[in-house]
Amino acid sequence: MTKLNYNRFSVALFLSLVVVLCGVAELGHCIRDDHFIRMKLGGVSNCKGSQNSAEIESLARFAVQEHNKKENTLLEFARVLKAREQVVSGKMYHLTLEAIDAGKKKIYEAKVWVKPWMNFKQLQEFKHALDFPSFTQSDLGAKRGGHEPGWQQVPTHDPEVQDAANHAVKSIQQKSNSLSPYELLEVLLAKAKVIEEYAKFSLLLKLRSGIEEEKFRVEVNKNTHGKFYLSQFEQDNS
Repeated sequence: MTKLNYNRFSVALFLSLVVVLCGVAELGHCIRDDHFIRMKLGGVSNCKGSQNSAEIESLARFAVQEHNKKENTLLEFARVLKAREQVVSGKMYHLTLEAIDAGKKKIYEAKVWVKPWMNFKQLQEFKHALDFPSFTQSDLGAKRGGHEPGWQQVPTHDPEVQDAANHAVKSIQQKSNSLSPYELLEVLLAKAKVIEEYAKFSLLLKLRSGIEEEKFRVEVNKNTHGKFYLSQFEQDNS
């Protein structure tokens, strides 16, 4: 084989290998994507970071913006109530958020699919949270002259419940000797009732302090002026 023919053969062989490798990579990509389509999604768990982190809030704002584009609506993002994540090909974020629709606060559930290495972000689902109606301050009453009904179970993601829970966490932090700040992970159970001059919340909270996770049972009152105060709390070891 002459030197010229040898060089041509070497170039042809190199190009063939490049084509084969590209084909394998493309095939692998297709296989992975097809596998993702067909595979069962991983379990959903609470986000490792705070639901109020900049990253989570950014995803929630993105979800509202994308929904507005697709449905030609004018929802205004308010805040994130709950954030969970699911390992897929990347991550699927399950968000419960509050948005303002024509001046009224409403609760929505959204799913955002993220692949950081591909700079990929896509809204998969956005819907009004219809599981139960929003339990608001006006529903609770909190007015003078009211009566005292029994405890009523209320949605854990309701804004009133979340505000009561966040107040409880701040109060527990102030009363505790913990060097690590407490972080609200989840409201596990929420009940409420109306006393003569205030609304009363009974909550089971899941908190984190440092690397430790703890549960607390708390009672939080809200008076007619909208001020919360923690009436009692205890650690739940069940």
